[in-house]
Amino acid sequence: MTLEKDKSKKSFWRENLQILSIALTLALVIRFFIAEPRYIPSDSMLPTLEVGDRLVVEKVSYRLHPPRTGDIVVFDPPPQLQLQGYDSRQAFIKRVIGLPGQTVQVQDGKVYVDDRPLQESYIAEPPEYRWGPKTVPEGQLFVMGDNRNNSNDSHVWGFLPKQNIVGHAWLRFYPFTRISRV
Repeated sequence: MTLEKDKSKKSFWRENLQILSIALTLALVIRFFIAEPRYIPSDSMLPTLEVGDRLVVEKVSYRLHPPRTGDIVVFDPPPQLQLQGYDSRQAFIKRVIGLPGQTVQVQDGKVYVDDRPLQESYIAEPPEYRWGPKTVPEGQLFVMGDNRNNSNDSHVWGFLPKQNIVGHAWLRFYPFTRISRV
């Protein structure tokens, strides 16, 4: 009878270790290739995103199509920010404003793309600075925080290389009272 109990115990532990291994492998694959959770540490995206909001950042769509104007992207800091002391693994989050080949300018409290003012109902307040005009180079983006006057973004450090993009902010899942697509 002891031999049967030993076999049963071994079988129990082997099955549980297999299940745990599969679950861990799936979790890692999902996190590295499909989606991951992130939190908002600053007020640069107010009023769209608040400090402490938790998001799901999906990583698949930009393998199928390039970022689009208005997308909110999470990215690793470009070299310009790393020279300012930001860790290369510290994620930033901003809205895509200008695509390669487009000319961006900020003047008189408005953002212009190819000489057309953007209609921006999502910003905290109009920008109180001038920038540009500058044309976005190939392979790069112009990104800005929605809190225009309190955002360390492309108007401060320049263009964002597309290869620095981690993914697209897709869903706010916390706080529970504000669950919504981003």
